Amino acid sequence: MQDKQKDVLRPTDGEAIRLARTLLRTARHGALATLDPKTGAPVATRVAVATDIDGAPIILVSSLSAHTGGLLGDPRCSLLVGEPGRGDPLAHPRMTVACRAAKLVRGTELHAQAERRYLNHQPKARLYAGFADFAFFRLEPQHASLNAGFGKAYALSAADLLTAGPVNAALAASEQSALSHMNSDHRDAIAVYARAFAGAEEGDWVMTGIDAEGIDIACGDDSRRIFFPEPLASPSQMRAALVQMATEGRKLLAVATAHN
Repeated sequence: MQDKQKDVLRPTDGEAIRLARTLLRTARHGALATLDPKTGAPVATRVAVATDIDGAPIILVSSLSAHTGGLLGDPRCSLLVGEPGRGDPLAHPRMTVACRAAKLVRGTELHAQAERRYLNHQPKARLYAGFADFAFFRLEPQHASLNAGFGKAYALSAADLLTAGPVNAALAASEQSALSHMNSDHRDAIAVYARAFAGAEEGDWVMTGIDAEGIDIACGDDSRRIFFPEPLASPSQMRAALVQMATEGRKLLAVATAHN
């Protein structure tokens, strides 16, 4: 039986890893499963989701909710992400990530970073994020099960999901100023990224995140992930990468317009 189960899984490759990271980075919500502290029974609920600089999921939950008590009683949990889309919901990519939840302490650098990134991704949460009975949790991925479509199942490790490296801390320190600059002065470039690299329609696109592997953009509830041609090794490479993508994107759009 065990050998047959292994045969179902495809070897994890770069395409599967990129899809898995895209599902995490673009998720606006997910199904969170916790264990009831009184009965031990599984409990599932919907939560809004964002990601930390390395790609780990971040959630903001009320102390009054049942799943918060579950996370505090037993940090083991799982998060299902992936939009069902049109037609058969089982035909669309989705992923279940097994995690261990860690509550972030107010006043710490980790809390400030998580709050900043979460609110960039979930701006409506500014209405209640500061309430005393709300808390941020970082969900540390342990492993994941990715279903990329019929006959496309993969088992992924934590390393497959996260972007590790010393560059993360430096990027986190400079990310907000870069986002503010891009959203204030270069919305035209963000629109180019959306159309040329994310296949999106024209709209009021804003940049919601920058990390070593790429950028996150959003227009209303529509979130898209765009990867850099090469991962950033330092924050000093960020500007050059964004300029290069804008230049290349304009060329691609010009060619597409000429062919239509």
